[in-house]
Amino acid sequence: MDHPPKICATCGRPFEWRAKWAAEWDDVRYCSTGCRRHKPGALDGQLEAAIAALLEARGPGKTICPSEAARAVRPDDWRPLMERVRRAARRMAHAGAVEITQKGRVVDPGGFRGPIRIRRAENL
Repeated sequence: MDHPPKICATCGRPFEWRAKWAAEWDDVRYCSTGCRRHKPGALDGQLEAAIAALLEARGPGKTICPSEAARAVRPDDWRPLMERVRRAARRMAHAGAVEITQKGRVVDPGGFRGPIRIRRAENL
């Protein structure tokens, strides 16, 4: 039986079927115990809304830096939010709302490393 990969509801990374999940594969939403413990909450929703608002204000084809979204949510303490913004961008990219780019090229949301930019998906 072939099991297609799933996208983690927390980190937005793809994960594969594992034998320990055989009985409940249809219900599995998180790639790890850590992601299950840190489910997206209100702050993650604010970050996604900030990304969407910044992209809307910027216009078609323009990009934002993830730090801009973090600063929009917490201007005085934005640095700890950086990984959460990257997770929010991955979730939004898998949903088709945004594209994640590096050096102007769209990258796989589950496999990028290093600095990124976020832009509205071209199909919108």
